[in-house]
Amino acid sequence: MRPFLIFGLTASLGAMGELAGHERRGALLWPGRSALIGLMGAALGIRRDGDFSALEALDVTVGIYDSGTPVRDYHTVESVPSAVVKAPNSRPEALQAARGRTHTTITLRDYRAAPLFGVAASGQGLEGLAQALNEPVFTLYLGRKSCPLAAPPGARVVEAERPQDALSHLILPPWRRADRLIGLVEEDPAGELVHDRAIDRMRWHFASRRVATRPVEGGGR
Repeated sequence: MRPFLIFGLTASLGAMGELAGHERRGALLWPGRSALIGLMGAALGIRRDGDFSALEALDVTVGIYDSGTPVRDYHTVESVPSAVVKAPNSRPEALQAARGRTHTTITLRDYRAAPLFGVAASGQGLEGLAQALNEPVFTLYLGRKSCPLAAPPGARVVEAERPQDALSHLILPPWRRADRLIGLVEEDPAGELVHDRAIDRMRWHFASRRVATRPVEGGGR
């Protein structure tokens, strides 16, 4: 038996990012490691340029209860070609100087509607982290800032042998009590390659790791 920090994540819309380009920002079926470390850092009050080393040392497993329904949003972005305006001091100045000689691009933003996840983390400092998640310094989001949580995380520390056993103690929101754990996302050297380990949060640089998604037999809590 060992201690695990467990907490739940649900939102009306979630956007669990993957590699993002200018024209499309996708959404994974579960929150990536960088998103979870960032969320826990926000709870503790760590700013983007702060020290995340203690959080990066945690082992984190994601439990999937419901990956949500895919939703796509369309945006239009107006850009000013560099050949039209050289080194503007601001966007308003660039638009004024361009005099209509701009480019308009359709961009895509993917989300997941009404997802539900559980998180089981092991390592050091779990009690303090649980308290911070329940009384966060900064607002907690499930991905982008347009995706605030729909329920408190309900973080607490439990004793268990495996992440799956720890998640059996998770108390789900009242309107999701019928949901059951259907999968676990864990690191696996033979798993699929994902780029969700932040190495520089200011420059948005990410490293890769390998994870496997395993079904949970019986759909137990």
